[in-house]
Amino acid sequence: MIEVRLATPADATALVAIYAPYVEETTITFDYDVPSAAAFVQNIAETVDTYPYFVAEDEGEILGYAYAHPYKNRAAYDWSVEVSVYVDRTKRGNGTGKILYRALEAALKKQNVAILTACITGGNQASIHFHTKLGYQEVANFPKIGYKFDQWLDVIWLQKFLTKPEGQLPAFIPFAKLDKKVTEK
Repeated sequence: MIEVRLATPADATALVAIYAPYVEETTITFDYDVPSAAAFVQNIAETVDTYPYFVAEDEGEILGYAYAHPYKNRAAYDWSVEVSVYVDRTKRGNGTGKILYRALEAALKKQNVAILTACITGGNQASIHFHTKLGYQEVANFPKIGYKFDQWLDVIWLQKFLTKPEGQLPAFIPFAKLDKKVTEK
């Protein structure tokens, strides 16, 4: 059974192994080089103070991970985040991504986040379809803005409202101040 929990520094090597094929073989990410385990440790540590960073595992094997990070680094954007999910390419199709996003969205709602954004490389129809099924809508398409593997690539932004952004919203609550219990299975 797939369970979701908070990522820890001890997960870094497994997360690098999941992310590496996306970097080395696809245009899904615009990273040219695979980040080190130390970079993942630092990213996890920096993220969990403010936003959720979750892993999904089945019987101790990490299947994927998802996290949120600032859409922009200005106070006016506190209620908007960018979300990312990566699932082991050999383990896709079992609902891991959806389970991770459900946990992520539940935590972000507790933080009073109103708007989720997802940045997707043009041509990544699987990700566009996945996000659309989860309620995201395309809001922007930037043609030929990224360059990888000797080709110019479009970037598509999708957006989902967790709550209607009208009037004054409750204050943003950093993730470190929440109860970290995750119950997604």
